[in-house]
Amino acid sequence: MSLRPTFRFLSILTISLSIFLLFPAVIDFIETKETYLFKIAGISFATCLPIWYLCRKATSFSNKDVFLVIVLSWIIASIFGSLPFYYSGFFTSYTNALFEAVSGVTTTGATILNDVESLPKSILFWRSFLQWIGGLGIVVFTIALLPLLGVSGEKLFNVEYPGPSSEKITPRIKDTARLLLSFYVGFTFLEFTLLSYSMPFFDAICHALTTMPTGGFSTFNDSINNQGIYVKSIILLFMIIGGTNFALHFRVLKAGPKAYLRDREFLYYIGLIVLVSVAILFTSSWYNEESNTLDTTFQVVAILTSTGYTATDYSAWQPFIKQFLLFGLMFVGAMGGSTSGGIKLIRLVAIVKYAGTELKRSLHSKAIIPIRLGQKVIPDEVIRKTLAFFLFYVAFFFIASFLFVMLGDDLQSSLGAAASGMGNIGPSLGSYGAMDNYLSMPMLSKYIMMFCMLLGRLEIFAVLVLFTKTFWRS
Repeated sequence: MSLRPTFRFLSILTISLSIFLLFPAVIDFIETKETYLFKIAGISFATCLPIWYLCRKATSFSNKDVFLVIVLSWIIASIFGSLPFYYSGFFTSYTNALFEAVSGVTTTGATILNDVESLPKSILFWRSFLQWIGGLGIVVFTIALLPLLGVSGEKLFNVEYPGPSSEKITPRIKDTARLLLSFYVGFTFLEFTLLSYSMPFFDAICHALTTMPTGGFSTFNDSINNQGIYVKSIILLFMIIGGTNFALHFRVLKAGPKAYLRDREFLYYIGLIVLVSVAILFTSSWYNEESNTLDTTFQVVAILTSTGYTATDYSAWQPFIKQFLLFGLMFVGAMGGSTSGGIKLIRLVAIVKYAGTELKRSLHSKAIIPIRLGQKVIPDEVIRKTLAFFLFYVAFFFIASFLFVMLGDDLQSSLGAAASGMGNIGPSLGSYGAMDNYLSMPMLSKYIMMFCMLLGRLEIFAVLVLFTKTFWRS
């Protein structure tokens, strides 16, 4: 396994991030005359440029290289992203700065900040921008913006693209990445334009940057709680868009809005939003509790799509069945091929259909019963990978929960943090609920949480394969 292609890719990534850092650097210089962000960008650029030059001809990735570069790209992006936080002086330790950066790059949205509004605009913008570049994937951005990877770009795309499988909607993978990026940028700009009618210019930019990647970092201490109906409605709409398969958006562009109605997974997705929202509203009515339809639906979508904004303090909801429903949604996730976290709805549908098929096979042992999603037959290979993913996901959830309990958290907080980390949700339950943060979490627990965020964002297999003996054998 040659490391030269890996060094080449990582140097390109770091150089790109150094250039992106110039935007908050300019903001900070205008506001405070500080230059530390320019120094971080300049030193990083100067360090990585020679590495890229020495490795510039190494363009061929082996299968092992692909997994290594994917994981290292997220680690490098997180470390680079943490430097502005740490040197800003607003984070009490490097662990906290790294936690915020990992949460940003993985679009988790979990924060350790008590007073977000006290941060300078440069840090708030960088915090939002990290989520934006992490949303559709650092690798997809690199393939789209820097077409220097040749055919190996397809391998990177297929491993990193969110969801159970990638869909190449154009013949060339670089064109597919660019098309997805154009949708991503277009939706972000459209949301910013709509939000700017009711929000300050800077806040509208930051919330547009964190809604489309279903990230959830807000520039307000109370997230979206005190925003008006218009702002909540716009963010709700774009959370739903961010949780939809981006390839489906492309099909709608070609075939019209009916393509949404013909997609079985999209109907499950919208149906689940309606079902859970109605269940929570009905429960509130049954127990004579006050409820707001918009806030309830907003919170359901925020958790299902792993965006993590809060429009209401759901930690105070009674009875607990309503919180339990949100807890269950932390595992589900939205559509495959979207920017959301979680297991993904399509995987759960496939598992349920597989279980139903096995019941039929137990009565008719010799029958050949295909597993279908709509008119499409799901191949056995897909079912096998889906079951493996599900087992790994549940196993790591319980392992993380156990470790959090061992390190001092109560059971409710531990289960909530594990579900939130693995699903890239952000807020959870207990001590880390809707209006709380992760500052009080023990330091070792924060590193476990960061590992869970990376596992969830990289769909588990890309990370775990690095811990096998087979990977490191020559």
